[in-house]
Amino acid sequence: MTPIAESPADRLVLEAVRVAFAALPASARVAVAFSGGVDSSVLLDAAVRVAGSSRCIAFHVHHGLSPNADAWLAHCEAFAREREVEFVVRYVDVSRDAGVSVEAAARDARYRALDALCAAHRIGWLWLAQHADDQAETVLLQLLRGAGLAGLAAMAPEFSPAGAAAARVRPLLHLLRAQIERYASARELRWIDDESNADTRYARNALRHQVTPALAVHFPGFRDALARTASHAASAQRLLDELARIDLDAVSRDDGSALSHDALIALDDDRALNLMRYWMRSQGFIAASSARLGDALRQLREVGEGGDGHRLRVDHAGHALRSYRGLVYWEAGDSSDPADETSLAAREISELVWQGQATWRLPQWRGTFVFEAVDALAVNAANATNAINAALNDTIPMSLLQQAPLRARSRNGGERMRTSDAPGARSRTLKNLFQERGIPAWKRDVPLLFLGDELLFVPLLGVNHAASHADVAPDEARVRIVWREDLLIA
Repeated sequence: MTPIAESPADRLVLEAVRVAFAALPASARVAVAFSGGVDSSVLLDAAVRVAGSSRCIAFHVHHGLSPNADAWLAHCEAFAREREVEFVVRYVDVSRDAGVSVEAAARDARYRALDALCAAHRIGWLWLAQHADDQAETVLLQLLRGAGLAGLAAMAPEFSPAGAAAARVRPLLHLLRAQIERYASARELRWIDDESNADTRYARNALRHQVTPALAVHFPGFRDALARTASHAASAQRLLDELARIDLDAVSRDDGSALSHDALIALDDDRALNLMRYWMRSQGFIAASSARLGDALRQLREVGEGGDGHRLRVDHAGHALRSYRGLVYWEAGDSSDPADETSLAAREISELVWQGQATWRLPQWRGTFVFEAVDALAVNAANATNAINAALNDTIPMSLLQQAPLRARSRNGGERMRTSDAPGARSRTLKNLFQERGIPAWKRDVPLLFLGDELLFVPLLGVNHAASHADVAPDEARVRIVWREDLLIA
């Protein structure tokens, strides 16, 4: 590659980019999150100068929040084209829900879009253009919010989010905004000025325009001091995470998806809360407030040993913390889910005349019955060898489903079924069967499927073998019934 002609204003930026490229495999491509502002414009320009356009791709996220968004897109595309860099845009919708700041919603949407673009283009490194001034502002914001160590650690130079396709790298994090702007001026770059950056209703903008200029006068080295604070906090957080990993190894059950209730509450409060924070991050949850976590631990201690806390419920990010049969775990759900079997809500009966439909949607239960056609001979062979669990292989003759209307009804209590067609098998109450299989009480609020007035199928338990199967040929076409709950995503 032809040596780069460097000016004194260039040198710091170019050296930072060289160091970042040196840490990657020789042929690796990087994606630059390219908004068109001065910071990302400098990062993209310097990356092309150091490694060439073939090793760079520019990702632009179009939020649609500004009337100038289309003009920004055109500018960014032209900027990338001038440098022969591949340019990709992703359009996103930003949540305007009450109680959610537009700034936070836009940031979340942007990172989701950038992660998706990295996955689609098989990019392993996403470069972000944050710098030392951004880091100082982040530390100040976290301090003012009363954040813990994880918050004070602010932005890491490199970070690999759980489940993300690419590591997030910040090559310019140690440089000042003024140093980046000097590079832009020396290179005569053109960039976008987002009008929202001047709106001091946003907390970060208020700090940038009203607080940090005063700090710079009285504490000229405040950026370096806050960067050290972030570094110290990150180091301390790593130690806390290591302790949490040790505790998680001792306390976790079911490959980390659940915790032992008794082992958790045996820890002191600080250690238990540290473990819960780490566990939630490992499950991909957003951070919970200290008040929310403290309330969860208090309820877990009130349940006592054994952990059968049917009424325990702590809602967070579309999930609910539960304790059952000695295990603590998160269940997808919303606040309408019953916390206890005794509080099951009666729902209106739904009816279907089955004529071969593949699905039957039941919104009141937030789920769907699925009717899957099954090869009768294959089922008979599987049952003969007992190779597959009978609860999963129970099937129903198609003709039986057409003998009477299907009805989906709520549990009333006292219903019975026979889960086996073996000689001598007896019918038992649904409550006993649920308990025997370890199904938590709050998951027992399921629609019972009746054929006319006869119980035919119960989600999580299977087919009622006491239902009449008279006059059914063994090789008749059959159906397997599956109950699928809606997926509630945090």
